[in-house]
Amino acid sequence: MATLLVDRHVEEGRGSNPALRLRERVVSYSELQVLVNQAGNTLCGVGVMPEQRVALLLPDGVEFVAAFIGAMKIGAVPVPINTAARPHELAYMLADCRARVVIADEDLLASVPSGPWAVLARHQLENPSENLETFPTGVDEPCYWLYSSGTTGNPKGVVHLHGDMLACVTPYAEEVAVIEPEDVTFSVARLFFSYGLVNSLFLPLLAGASTALIAERPDVQHTLDALTQFRPSLFFSVPTSYAQLCAANTLDAFRSVRLAVSAGEPLPEPLYTRWKELTGVEVLDGLGSTEVGYIFCSNVPGQVRPGSSGRMLGDHRARIVDELGQDVPDGESGELWVSAASTALHYWNQRERTKHTFVGEWLRTGDRYVRDAEGYLWYQGRLDDVFKVSGQWVSPLEVESCLLQHPSVLECAVVAATDADRLVKPKAFVVTRPGAVVDAAALQAFVRERLQPHKYPRWVELVDELPKTASGKVQRFVLRQR
Repeated sequence: MATLLVDRHVEEGRGSNPALRLRERVVSYSELQVLVNQAGNTLCGVGVMPEQRVALLLPDGVEFVAAFIGAMKIGAVPVPINTAARPHELAYMLADCRARVVIADEDLLASVPSGPWAVLARHQLENPSENLETFPTGVDEPCYWLYSSGTTGNPKGVVHLHGDMLACVTPYAEEVAVIEPEDVTFSVARLFFSYGLVNSLFLPLLAGASTALIAERPDVQHTLDALTQFRPSLFFSVPTSYAQLCAANTLDAFRSVRLAVSAGEPLPEPLYTRWKELTGVEVLDGLGSTEVGYIFCSNVPGQVRPGSSGRMLGDHRARIVDELGQDVPDGESGELWVSAASTALHYWNQRERTKHTFVGEWLRTGDRYVRDAEGYLWYQGRLDDVFKVSGQWVSPLEVESCLLQHPSVLECAVVAATDADRLVKPKAFVVTRPGAVVDAAALQAFVRERLQPHKYPRWVELVDELPKTASGKVQRFVLRQR
């Protein structure tokens, strides 16, 4: 992949073309090749061998891209880590992937736990040696890992191979983005997410295009500033961000955007309509997964069905099945199974969860869908109680366990609820201990201090009791109906 992403463009005479657009400078493909080679030589210098993992705890920027591709070029396996991961999550992922090296931003060095790994600050990637031979990896060898929080339990290490990205990026690039070297991409989703990794690295660099990268958290103002500076033609975001941008109502910055893409969670039809009225730009909602590598089902320009996830792309195939794994007719709800050449090899060291999710050539998504007569897929919810917030999984059990640590909480239950924009957020129903006095804001703050920001309950309702079955199980469906 290092050859296809960088070296090929230099060898074919496109070395002067822009690859990365940063706040302070533009990095050409020739310059990126040097940075990639320096990063790879630095990793070799600290003893990294082929197939060993290199953890990246970095914001979006040139160092992330150089380290990611540099690791692949020496046959090592880059493992991007969420920069917002809590200490115990970070420690688990580093130990689980057996990282040989951790490359961290200076501001995050203090959060890296001690362990059998070397720690490099990002400025240490500079190396006097600018030449690097490409290790001869094959299409079926490990290329990169990403950790997916999934539904329950510890994060799962998703193992992708060198051939995977061509299989999933190519149909999207040809059928949806129609990306050309003149295009500039900008993604609200960060590089350490599967969605962001393709938006800002694999998709543009495979096409010889360029990507705009900012280190700051892409809130509304930073996003608008980036759009004003970089004038991207392809904009990638998530429904929560689209709702915030619509509320800001300062959308002149989107005049350069020819294509807007949404993924991570379903895009509600009213939000699509509001965005289209404000900007005149279609939002192409799509469905992807970390396990498949990118968006495998999408609306395409001029054929959008608002509220749907679109249709399958390329050679990707879909089944809608019942509880027995039998196909159901169009118009009936069932679990979505996907077959794609880009599907990951397995979950690292999690055999049982691998067997449950990877069924022969098919991947069980855990999502309920209906397929209409034209092949469009319409989301019906999750098979279980977990749900996505801002494109990231939230397990009610994790939030409930956190709330139960509060001394005033006796019982609680967390379910998915929708806000005014019809976007899914956590809601907590809490029974307090006798005599305890606590308000919703205090409980929200308690969770925010202990879990990642997207997991805290946006609403907390204090109740006298939780609805339960005769055997004492909480009836979550009753709470959802409320």
